[in-house]
Amino acid sequence: MAMLLGRKVGMTRLYDEAGQLVPVTVIQAGPCIVTQVKTTETDGYNAVQLGYEDVKPSRRKKPQIGHAQKADKVPKKLLREMRLPDSAEPEYKLGDSITVSVFAETGSVDVTGTGKGKGFAGVMKRHGFGGFPASHGTERKHRAPGSISSFASNAGHGGSPKKGKRMAGHLGSCRATTKNHALVAIDEEKNLLVVKGPVPGPAGGYCIVRSARKA
Repeated sequence: MAMLLGRKVGMTRLYDEAGQLVPVTVIQAGPCIVTQVKTTETDGYNAVQLGYEDVKPSRRKKPQIGHAQKADKVPKKLLREMRLPDSAEPEYKLGDSITVSVFAETGSVDVTGTGKGKGFAGVMKRHGFGGFPASHGTERKHRAPGSISSFASNAGHGGSPKKGKRMAGHLGSCRATTKNHALVAIDEEKNLLVVKGPVPGPAGGYCIVRSARKA
């Protein structure tokens, strides 16, 4: 399985051979540096730790600087592990550079990112509630959640509302994975991946690109 770290550049559109418009997302993926190699003998499992995007050493603590120096590299802003099967030996070595060329023979990918944070939201925006009538006596309560009294009594478990009650609260900024994006194009010179459809997160947000597990 191939994996790369990167940033979402944004969305655009392409036209296929049949002249159909295809919405695509451009991802700046890699190059990623192998900052650590884990094996069953040393760590109990096989994995490769990847680092993406240089950061000034002055913005990292000494243990993080020393960790990067083992690979003879500067500290990285984003570190993630690529888990490998216990029966498979890591094919990469410490300090290796991985580019978008690893997806050259991949038809589809899974993309993991953190969705856009939307702050504190009411029940209509957060859960799709219909709200109160626009007329017939409703006054300053059009977007209210309605009564929660029947959910406030949880005998034996305290007087707070029962867990799972849909109410106003924090919306967005959640990690999500979208699967089976068709890999439309690869630009090895500029380290770009062009995938079909939207992926989680805002433009400029970090993302993880893996070869699709259930293509």
